[in-house]
Amino acid sequence: MIWEKDLTRQRAIGAIAALSLFWAAAPLRAENAAEIASLPGSSGASSAIPPSRMILQRSAYPVTRIDGLVEQPFGERVADPFRWLEADPGKDADVAKWIARQNALSTDYLGNLPGRDHFAARIRSLFDYERYGLPRKAGSRYFYSRNSGLQNQSALWVRKGVDGAQSLLVDPNTWSADGSLALAQWEPSPTGRFLAFAEQEAGSDWRTLRVVEVSTGKVLEERLSWANDTEIAWIGDEGFLYSRFPAPVAGEDPRAPRFNKAVWYHRVGTGQGEDQHVFATPDHPEWSHKAQVTSDGRWAVIISEVSTDKRNAVHLIPLTGRQAGSWVSVPLVPEISNHWRMVAGIGDKLWFLTDLAAPEFHLVNIDLARAKSGWKVVVPQRANKLEGARMIGDRFLLSYLQDGQSVAVMTDRQGRPGKAITLNGIGTASGFGGRPGDPETFYQFSSFATPPAIYRMDLRSGAVTPFAVPKMAFDPADFEVEQRRFASKDGTQVPMYVVRKRSAAKAGTALPTLLYGYGGFDISLTPGFSPVRMAWLEAGGAFALANIRGGGEFGRNWHEAGRRENKQNSFDDFIAAGEYLIREGIAAKGALAIQGASNGGLLVGAVVNQRPDLFAAANPDVGVMDMLRFDRFTSGRFWVDDYGRPDREADWRTLRAYSPYHNISGGKAYPAILVTTADNDDRVVPAHSFKYVAALQAAQIGDRPHLLRVEARAGHGAGKPVDKVISTGADVLSFLAYWTGLPSEPGAQ
Repeated sequence: MIWEKDLTRQRAIGAIAALSLFWAAAPLRAENAAEIASLPGSSGASSAIPPSRMILQRSAYPVTRIDGLVEQPFGERVADPFRWLEADPGKDADVAKWIARQNALSTDYLGNLPGRDHFAARIRSLFDYERYGLPRKAGSRYFYSRNSGLQNQSALWVRKGVDGAQSLLVDPNTWSADGSLALAQWEPSPTGRFLAFAEQEAGSDWRTLRVVEVSTGKVLEERLSWANDTEIAWIGDEGFLYSRFPAPVAGEDPRAPRFNKAVWYHRVGTGQGEDQHVFATPDHPEWSHKAQVTSDGRWAVIISEVSTDKRNAVHLIPLTGRQAGSWVSVPLVPEISNHWRMVAGIGDKLWFLTDLAAPEFHLVNIDLARAKSGWKVVVPQRANKLEGARMIGDRFLLSYLQDGQSVAVMTDRQGRPGKAITLNGIGTASGFGGRPGDPETFYQFSSFATPPAIYRMDLRSGAVTPFAVPKMAFDPADFEVEQRRFASKDGTQVPMYVVRKRSAAKAGTALPTLLYGYGGFDISLTPGFSPVRMAWLEAGGAFALANIRGGGEFGRNWHEAGRRENKQNSFDDFIAAGEYLIREGIAAKGALAIQGASNGGLLVGAVVNQRPDLFAAANPDVGVMDMLRFDRFTSGRFWVDDYGRPDREADWRTLRAYSPYHNISGGKAYPAILVTTADNDDRVVPAHSFKYVAALQAAQIGDRPHLLRVEARAGHGAGKPVDKVISTGADVLSFLAYWTGLPSEPGAQ
């Protein structure tokens, strides 16, 4: 363990002044003197933390250089003493050494926590079950992912006929020794002759597209680079449309924002240099584009977007009767406006989900042969948000969100209600894939105590039969799932799921509790299974999932109420959730931990600053922590519709008020904080976490630990090998268990 003793001796006077300015958001006032004196590690009253606990004085942390950088945007002086940590550690030796020292400290600390090995063993056991992905049919073949249990990556399998013998088609476990190469996405050609798939390296958002010949299992030589957030849209068996950015020029910073994303056509059996340029908007380099192809191959539908906000433009490219190499587009929705998501296309008729004149979404149709007649509503807006729709067979399958859980509805093509679809209780249903004319569909259902099970539905009879139901080493009936509501600061009623052992719920026992949230980008948090979370529940903890404002659980208004100038509502909701859990005796007082990832990491950082007294421990994962510079890196420019623009004064002042990095409240006792990130995260660059941890460790906020754990050869989360998920989960759970008092081993007190 690295115990660097003298933090102050390396600080220049100018840097100290800058750091004082950095903490100016929470000045140390005379009336705080008693509180400050009683902080652990101060010269005042003795610590309230038992001395046996693994506390850390500030001198325990690795030395971090503090620069005197001060800027004055919009007339306000703002220090950024740790901006040097934004440098690429692959090119900057100082940053690389700093990361290594932080990891050495956290590895030593976490490795000595009681129960860490037990959590690792139990999470591994809970992962060890055979699991399948949703099947997709092409021709007579069914394709699906499968993991035997503890494989680092799920492999791709194929069978002829729904009950045919299965054979291995693509196995990413053979690509790398450490499991860091993942199969990110895949799509079979219409007849199932070929299948295109994406390789993902070390968790990066960049993809390399490959093609496999299904009958032989031979992977063809072509490699398509620089794909990122792409669809794979086949045009017959000959080739497919995909999206990519231009290759970076020599010396270009790989973390710089990207522009000029375009749609390309790749013909099977040729190199990427022969790909045809299909669609771009050079007058709008900030627009990104994805392509879909209608099931009958009549139209290519180009969906354009400018940010993570769900607003699109739509262009059509006729695919029949065109000359080879000719890609002529016509606008359907020419400007970025409401959300448009293609559902189906048959001949000249297209169906879309849209929030145009319907904040909770409706299903609409247009006949291109009679385009002047405009859009017609097929399924009107309802009280609940319409999350998805598919045309399968001769009907639509619609998925609604009702109180944060899935409800499935079937209609005919005119929108008239058909047979109801009964799901297996409180949970999340997904899938319902297929094409017009198909006699069947597959869907997946999961909940907090139910791992994903896959079912086949016969569309003619409505009969549902299991396709792949996992066998688990626990009884889901031992756990109780409730949905509760609490009042936020402004009186808004916010729903929250609470999960715990049925025996504890019946006894009314207050438990160490883990509260999770997100609250952004119109994303809905719904019930789902996690082996890591189950290990926490089995150990005797409670888990709560708060559907706070900013998410997509209740449509446009819920999202609007938690973004940009309304972002504080998200934080108020999450704080109110914690207060409710303690007040109602669900969470034991002094035993509430919080967790969130990405935008949820921002959430955790913000509420810890605003209410450090409420939480015992926190785990902000891959969080957005510097809200004044988030738009300077990789995909950060896409987030401005949710956060606002740091170059606009009104938005800047909103961001400045809650930015986790800039609002650490010196003089207050903070909870134990384990910050987790990954070295190859090219969505939320790890510099956010680096700067935040440096600021925590430099502040007078008590001596509970404030640690950084940097995962090697991993990214924002997708594609992470099972071994790394287990290791990370064990570290995080043992840390949170220690600081909330959760017994982490059988028989522990």
